[in-house]
Amino acid sequence: MGRVHPYFISLLLSAAMVVPALTLGCSGNHDRVYDADHGDYHTWNNSETVYYQQWETENHYDHKDFKVRSKDEQKQYFDWRHKHPDDKDKH
Repeated sequence: MGRVHPYFISLLLSAAMVVPALTLGCSGNHDRVYDADHGDYHTWNNSETVYYQQWETENHYDHKDFKVRSKDEQKQYFDWRHKHPDDKDKH
């Protein structure tokens, strides 16, 4: 076999470092949203999504991403959420 081009090796090494960072960002890392009025963070994961969808339904809101909601609507959600703790929030 012939000699491997040095640029090819550099490309492979770069890909080996970048790909895990990209996939980790998509699968294992969830957004955390700060609730200033209650002084805590909400980790936006599957559990929080279920509560958020329940809040939208109960309040007759069309679905939209939490981050694009107005600050007033975000505050309404956080107030509602603190009245509906899940099991891990009670400990």
